[in-house]
Amino acid sequence: MATGTKLQGKVALVTGGTTGIGLAAAKRFVAEGAYVFITGRRQPELDAAVKAIGANVQGVRSDVSKLADLDRLFAVIKETKGSLDVVFANAGGGNFAPLGAITEEDFDSTFGTNVKGTFFTVQKSLPLLRDGGSVILTGSTTGVTGNANFSVYSATKAAIRNFARNWILDLKERKIRVNVLVPGPIDTPGLNGLAPDAEAAKGLLSYMATQVPLGRVGHVDEVATAALFLASDDSSFTSGAELFVDGGQAQV
Repeated sequence: MATGTKLQGKVALVTGGTTGIGLAAAKRFVAEGAYVFITGRRQPELDAAVKAIGANVQGVRSDVSKLADLDRLFAVIKETKGSLDVVFANAGGGNFAPLGAITEEDFDSTFGTNVKGTFFTVQKSLPLLRDGGSVILTGSTTGVTGNANFSVYSATKAAIRNFARNWILDLKERKIRVNVLVPGPIDTPGLNGLAPDAEAAKGLLSYMATQVPLGRVGHVDEVATAALFLASDDSSFTSGAELFVDGGQAQV
C-alpha cells in the first residue's frame, strides 16, 4: 500500500473497523499518517484487525447501538489522544427480508445499529472533534434506489443521507464537514454474508456485477480511497455531499 502524509498528525475514529470497508479505511488512514481508533463488537475480530493494521491503532470493543459502549469508547479516546479530527461512522448492517416477513427484532436491530448508532456516534464525538474536522457517514446505493426484500436497510441509509443535510447546518459555526460515502456492491464479508452459503454468495456477486455499468463489483480499497478524500483536506470545500463509489450503479 502506498504511504503518504494526507492525514499526518490526525486522529481518526472508524466504527465497524474490523472487516470490509472499515478495516480498509483504517489501514489507509494509518498509511497516510493518522492514529486510528477502531471499534467492533467481537474481541477476536478486533484483535485480528489491530494486528493487521500493525501500528498507530487502538481497538475498543464497542456496540454503537449501546450508548454506554459509546461513552466508554469516547472516554478511551479522550484519555489516550484528547481529541479527534475525523469520525468515520461506518458501523452498520442488515438482512434480506420481504415485506410481510420482517420481525420487530430485525427492524429494531437494523435501525438500532445503522440509525441510532450513527446518530449517537457523531453526537457523542462532538466534544472531542476539532473545529474544521471531518465526519463521514456510510450510506448505500440502496438509500436512493428500490430494492426487493431490503426495505428496512434501505430506509436506514436514506435516514443517514438526511442526517448529513441537517448536520452541516447544525455544525456550520464549527466548520465541521459532514459527507456521506455511498458504496455500491463491494466484495466484503458483510455482502457475502447476505447469502446462505459460499456458492450462493458467488452467485450474488456475479448477479450484482451485471447491474453495474463498469461490469464488476467494487473492492474495499476503492472505497477506502474515497474515504481518505473525505477525511483529508483534499475535500476542504466538500460538505453535505454524497460520494458514490458504485461503478455507476445508482446513476442509471
